[in-house]
Amino acid sequence: MSKIGFVTGIALLSTGLLAGAFGYGMVNVAATFDVVPLDVRLTFHSALMQRNGVVMQTAMGLAAISSLALAFLSRGRARQLAGAAAVLAVTSFLVTRFGNVPINGRIKVWAVTSAPADHAAILDQWETYNVVRTVAALAAFVLVIAVSRLKLADRALVAQPG
Repeated sequence: MSKIGFVTGIALLSTGLLAGAFGYGMVNVAATFDVVPLDVRLTFHSALMQRNGVVMQTAMGLAAISSLALAFLSRGRARQLAGAAAVLAVTSFLVTRFGNVPINGRIKVWAVTSAPADHAAILDQWETYNVVRTVAALAAFVLVIAVSRLKLADRALVAQPG
C-alpha cells in the first residue's frame, strides 16, 4: 500500500469515527437528555464526559492530523478538500474545548449540588455547541470521502491505456 493510500485510509477511518460518535451522541444521547429528569441527565452527562474525554480528543486529533497529512500528500482540488477537512476537524476540537468542556465542568458541579435557575439556557448552549461540532465533523468526513474518490478517479485515469 502506498503512503497516500495509508493516510487516506486513516483519514477516512478517523473522520468517520468522529462524525459517527458525534452523530450518535447528538441523535440519541443528547435527545435522551431532554426526556429524562434533570438529576438523571446531570449524573449521566457527568459520567459520560469522564469516559469520553480521552477517546474523543484522540479521535479529533487523529482526524485533524490525518486530514492535514492527506492535504500535504495531495495536489490540486484534493489538497484543498483535505485541508478544509483538517480545518473542520480542528473546529470540532476548538468548539468542544472552548464551548462544551467548560459547560461540562459546570454540569459536574450541578450533579452534586443543584442546577442554577438559568440551567436550561446553559444546557441549550451546550446543545448548540454539540450541533456545531457534529456538523463540522460530518463535513470533514464528507470531504475526506470526496478526496478518496478523487484519488480513485486519478488512479483509474492513469491505469487506462492510451
